[in-house]
Amino acid sequence: MTRAPSASEVDRLLDRLWPIMRSITGAGQRLTHEILGEIVPLRHWDVPTGTRVLDWEVPPEWVFRAAHLVDPTGRKLLDAQANTLHLVNYSRPFRGTLSLAELQPHLHSLPDRPHAIPYVTSYYADHWGFCLSQEMRDALPDGPYGVTVDTELIDGVMRVSDCVLPRTEGGEDDGEVLFSSYTCHPSMANNELSGPLVLAFLYRALAGLPRRRMSYRFVLGPENIGSIAYLSRHGETLRRSLRAGYVLTNIGDRSPLSLKRSQRGDTMAERAALRALSDGGIAHRVLDFDPRGADERNYCSPGYDFPVCALMRSYFSESAAYHTSDDNRDFITPQAIIAAVEACLSICQAIEANRVWRSTAPFGEPFFTRHTLAPTLSTPGVSADQQLLARRWLMNQANGRRDLIAIAERAKMPLALLAEQATILAEAGLLVPETDHAAAQNHPG
Repeated sequence: MTRAPSASEVDRLLDRLWPIMRSITGAGQRLTHEILGEIVPLRHWDVPTGTRVLDWEVPPEWVFRAAHLVDPTGRKLLDAQANTLHLVNYSRPFRGTLSLAELQPHLHSLPDRPHAIPYVTSYYADHWGFCLSQEMRDALPDGPYGVTVDTELIDGVMRVSDCVLPRTEGGEDDGEVLFSSYTCHPSMANNELSGPLVLAFLYRALAGLPRRRMSYRFVLGPENIGSIAYLSRHGETLRRSLRAGYVLTNIGDRSPLSLKRSQRGDTMAERAALRALSDGGIAHRVLDFDPRGADERNYCSPGYDFPVCALMRSYFSESAAYHTSDDNRDFITPQAIIAAVEACLSICQAIEANRVWRSTAPFGEPFFTRHTLAPTLSTPGVSADQQLLARRWLMNQANGRRDLIAIAERAKMPLALLAEQATILAEAGLLVPETDHAAAQNHPG
């Protein structure tokens, strides 16, 4: 039995994850995986510093201890323990006293958003710095500033974690569905925590299903380099098994859901999602693929070209809160997280329901009455009429190449109704399942 999260459960998990100093490596990222591992039984791959992953190399591990600025009056400013965004992520260690003029090149603010603190990173360059609001920056007095950046770069590891939820006993399909998100940003609610939260609660919902035809793979790691590392290790496995995939990001705000297409644009990932969202009356829009965004660009890179979409709410370039302190706890809602879990579960159920059937009576319409599949009297009845219409569509379209989603699109009928009636027709011996997985990946004519 599936169990949706409650609003209080979402809030409690956010309370624990919010203050952690996360980065692409380090103790904060590992702690985040350990907390999420209480819901998803994650297995960890700690990739050592210097490991080559495709065209990338795992950087030294970043150790954060403390960072703050002391103004000329002796008052502590910009304490990264109090707000993780105050420190440029991956800042190199530094201690010293600087004038305001000397300090300015190490300060980062947003003139067009004077009250917001920006999120700035320096993973692969020798830099340290602090982030603050433009309003605070403008008010800084002249004088000496005490700078403490207590960090270290060490030979360590970068953590990437996954979990594979296998199909249940009797599941017929050897394919997989992927859900991927990232755990490398410090305290931002929508851009960082919404995706992993939806992923974790979706795992629990899917694990509670009594029957699963497919396997489900859940991946967490640092954005970009994490998915690249994962592909370096599991890319060929995914090439053989992946039927559909979704990168979960920016999915906790108040906007309707957005589906960003894969590079190919018409894969099972798009088709199942659009069918499920439409059938469920879930407000959504469709975005074309572009190489910005999150890890979908790696899954869709030309060497892989996997059927992986991004599922989000507001697109990163549309949100003024993106990569700023305005992406806070108030910017997202537990209800949006819960609704996203339910939408993802509906997409999975659409993939589960979809299959290719072949008619055993392809010459003319079968005599439904003889099979007790049509009424013997013609009487009004919307439900019966819809069921019979679904059977007629199925028997007319089940050519062993066309899948249920394609039939649903053409018949303009709910996928769940067609799947239910296909099972009834199969029990009557009128349909048999087609086992060619390749057929179910396309729009057969």
